[in-house]
Amino acid sequence: MQPMCSLHAASRRLVVPTSRSTYKPTHIVRFQSANGPETDRKRPEYIPNRITDPNYVRVLDTTLRDGEQSPGATLTAREKLEIARQLSKLGVDVIEAGFPVSSPADFEAVKQIAIEVGNEVQEDGYVPVICGMGRTVFRDLERTWEAVRHAQRPRVHMVLATSEIHMKHKLHMTRDQVIENAVAACKHLQSMGCYDIEFCAEDASRSDPAFLYEVLGEVISAGATTLNIPDTVGWSMPHEYSQLVAGIKANTKGINSVIMSTHCHDDLGLATANSLAGVLAGARQIECCVNGIGERAGNASLEQVVMAMALRGEETMGGLWNGIRPVHIYPASRMVSNYSGMIVQPHMAIVGANAFSHESGMHQDGILKHKETYQIMTPETIGLQKDTSIVLGKLSGRKALSTRLEQLGFGLSPEEVNGVFKRFKALADNKKAITDDDLMDLVTLDQEQQQGHGHGQWELGYIQVVHGTMNVPTSAVTLKGPDGMTSVAQGTGTGPVDATFKAIDSLVQVEAQLMDYSAQSLWDGSQAPVTARVTIQPTGAMGELAQQLRGGGSVEGKPLQFAGQDLDEDIVVCSARAYLTALNKMIGWVNAVNRKRGGSMASRSMASPRKSRGPGGAHGDQVEQHRAQHARVRAAAGASCAGVLIREAAHLTCRRQRRWLLYVQQGEARLKGRRKQSPDRRSSNSWHAGELQLMCLRLVGGHAAAGSNMAAARRRGRSLQHDAEHMAAHA
Repeated sequence: MQPMCSLHAASRRLVVPTSRSTYKPTHIVRFQSANGPETDRKRPEYIPNRITDPNYVRVLDTTLRDGEQSPGATLTAREKLEIARQLSKLGVDVIEAGFPVSSPADFEAVKQIAIEVGNEVQEDGYVPVICGMGRTVFRDLERTWEAVRHAQRPRVHMVLATSEIHMKHKLHMTRDQVIENAVAACKHLQSMGCYDIEFCAEDASRSDPAFLYEVLGEVISAGATTLNIPDTVGWSMPHEYSQLVAGIKANTKGINSVIMSTHCHDDLGLATANSLAGVLAGARQIECCVNGIGERAGNASLEQVVMAMALRGEETMGGLWNGIRPVHIYPASRMVSNYSGMIVQPHMAIVGANAFSHESGMHQDGILKHKETYQIMTPETIGLQKDTSIVLGKLSGRKALSTRLEQLGFGLSPEEVNGVFKRFKALADNKKAITDDDLMDLVTLDQEQQQGHGHGQWELGYIQVVHGTMNVPTSAVTLKGPDGMTSVAQGTGTGPVDATFKAIDSLVQVEAQLMDYSAQSLWDGSQAPVTARVTIQPTGAMGELAQQLRGGGSVEGKPLQFAGQDLDEDIVVCSARAYLTALNKMIGWVNAVNRKRGGSMASRSMASPRKSRGPGGAHGDQVEQHRAQHARVRAAAGASCAGVLIREAAHLTCRRQRRWLLYVQQGEARLKGRRKQSPDRRSSNSWHAGELQLMCLRLVGGHAAAGSNMAAARRRGRSLQHDAEHMAAHA
């Protein structure tokens, strides 16, 4: 049985047989044994302006640049680095790492990727090209070159529109000015030492063909090595885009000395079809994104164009092939989805949850009899391991987990494995068997939590929520601040999550707007863990700072946003942690900016502190004093067994914080009085513990439960009162 496309297990390179037989049911993409014959093709040596194998198609992944421009998508520097590493494992020829001039953060992210990923040479000699995009403005080009020049193979991708509508209404330039500007940009890059130059003729599919040929010919003469022919607004039909590429190939001076590239958007759902039409017409580079994310409706999907060539390239495309290692497609898809917050639709080709599912009885019957009846590739081909000898569950150890993570393509340090293992054990307690999807979520979530929770940041203590149909949703939250002090606050809202966010806001006191919130269960059932994702945007003074650093909202017109996500069985706890992760990222970004500017910004008062949105907003100083008193009282009560119940009751703060603070003051006064009356400190502490507990419980029953079942609250209060008196009597 000969596979139509396979992978050599030792080298992980794409194998495409040379025979051109018609499709047979047994032609399934599968792995080839490591002991099999050396029939795999070797990736051609990288030369910027030519490819030694005429059938080889380079893959430029722009997930980190165009993909991040997706509405609602936002990536941190660390997330970009992790994705770049995964793209390197995937084997993409060119990683477009970002738009360095858009912000200092993006510049640093691109530079870090160039330094680390751009210098990781694999056993077969592969090292990805690291590319940055900029306009043909000299300042953009200089900044972009400074970011990517640290890579072994740096590239600058410059963009300038060539359609009449763009030249007239956006650029306000004539045709001659556009040509002059493009040529000058090429020469300026060469003067800095950059000789791998990609020129993007923005909106090429709506440009005048004659003018397009002229512009491209001039930039070739000026030193461009790759020409990007984008269908910027997804306007073209496949036959039109094919004619566009063929026309450029036939009419552009010097075209045979450069590489033509496709860059197709999915506004009409034709990005993948247009990209394949382009390479059939002579283009030898495809620009695409993992999961097809991107501006507006997205870009050509990497997994779709790659697997289309892998499955049909030899038979119907004249032998076209690429160097992608399909086994890393699914891990890359999950990582991008988790980090960007762009959920993969279940019916999406290749990587969707339903891509290898069969519900129809007729289809199920065929699959059971012979898989190839309704399946043109196996899940294992793209890294979705359906069958494995290692079944992970609550009894599995670190070694089994580490082995499975390595099989999935994650190279984690022992410390990182330990972090994932803690989450793994918590998840395994609630689920019999852990799937690969679960593991990928755990890895990406753990890496994100490391960014959002570190030294000098806010940490979640406990949460208590009261809500239902008979009362106003109320949440009491304790946080450990950057100074190590624990604070408590209460908030009300339209629901438990809203109330919790407002309670957190009253403690952290930074100005931010919630842009997006989503929660999704991992599997069916009411006990399933939930992943929550939160996206926030700085406002007020922090928003102004972000806008200044982004050049008035960034070159790409996208405001700075921060995202956080978490996984937990409790949706409120999960949401609170995700929200704190996003806030901590924002605080860390502002502090980093201020350190570079020679200052620092305290996380309690970012730029210009706002008034607390929680209770007692006008009594901020007084509230802080009483919180400190409350902490001392709780510390004193902690010496007794009753202290546990006190701490449990104390965080159920009443709706009127001033009343709660009054009770705390009374408790501290009683502590002093009891100690004066009794020489036995143990008895004094225990008696005070019981007294303070009674006050807290009366508070809970009489105020926090107001509007709900008062009789039940009183019964609960009397029951715990009896327990407290019993403890005090036997102290």
